[in-house]
Amino acid sequence: MPSADLTLAECRAYRPELPLPDGFDEFWAKTLGGAPHGGSPDRPRFERVDNGLVQVRTYDVSVPGYDGRPVRGWLRMPAESTGPLGCVVEFLGYGRGRGLAHEQLMWACAGYAHLVMDTRGQGWSAATGDTPDTHPGSAGTVPGFLTRGIEDPATHYYRRVFTDAVRCVEAVRARPEVDPSRIVVTGVSQGGGIALAVAGLVPGLAGVMPDVPFLCNIPRAARIAAAPPYTEVASYLQLYRDRTASVFRTLSYFDAAQHATRATAPALFSIAMMDEVCPPSTCFTAYNRYAGPKDVRVYEFNGHEGGAEYHRAEQLAWVRSLFAGPPTGRAVHP
Repeated sequence: MPSADLTLAECRAYRPELPLPDGFDEFWAKTLGGAPHGGSPDRPRFERVDNGLVQVRTYDVSVPGYDGRPVRGWLRMPAESTGPLGCVVEFLGYGRGRGLAHEQLMWACAGYAHLVMDTRGQGWSAATGDTPDTHPGSAGTVPGFLTRGIEDPATHYYRRVFTDAVRCVEAVRARPEVDPSRIVVTGVSQGGGIALAVAGLVPGLAGVMPDVPFLCNIPRAARIAAAPPYTEVASYLQLYRDRTASVFRTLSYFDAAQHATRATAPALFSIAMMDEVCPPSTCFTAYNRYAGPKDVRVYEFNGHEGGAEYHRAEQLAWVRSLFAGPPTGRAVHP
């Protein structure tokens, strides 16, 4: 499909004005403040399961997420691993769930720990999920998640999801098999947007790999994206014509291009120039605003599938280089 967005040269130079909302840092400090698990008496659980495999062991994970409510996941690692491992924490695309115990083996087969976080309320498109979104919702939402709780940042869906993601990183960092100084966060589409948010909210990460990231420059995306999920915002505003300013104010607290300005870990982005789901100019907004060292792989003739397995090979090489050298032990960067 031909691109209707900016050219690659224009995207590389694209730095739109995207002011931080009032109290952005304070909002997130308050959201994440206090006990690491939301005051819940529960603690993360890692229960080994029989995955039918001999080279990879799998743990069924439950982490107290936002408001202490459990978030599920899988932790996989090489069966015969020794010493603290580098770890890849992965967040999933829109509608995907964590799937089954024997799936998604690439990172464990490469010699790393790999935590996959379920996304609350999702798991209805390409893989099953096990984490309901039980937080009280709000009326008048368009089907999907972008307008869930849109009336106020305090009630918005992604406040819960970003908190879940931070708690999952904290939980895996505490595992004795994992080197807490060698944590990389990643994800495709929605997962890439969540990874960028975590990169801005969690200090001391080793790296971040946002792949065709969603949730970037949401005001532009809602106006130009040709396919869902950004079209949910446009559909909502077709009905609630008087709420444009308040809707984009709420969404600004969850815009990954804002969180990118707070992120300092090395980053490897991927962006597809014919992407109608996450238009390239929106992804480049986050890339161009990213505060840490960064690199990008551009797939000029691809849509939202991006680089697919070609990009997985790029990620494998990048993480191998990033983790080169002996483990640094149990100290966590401040």
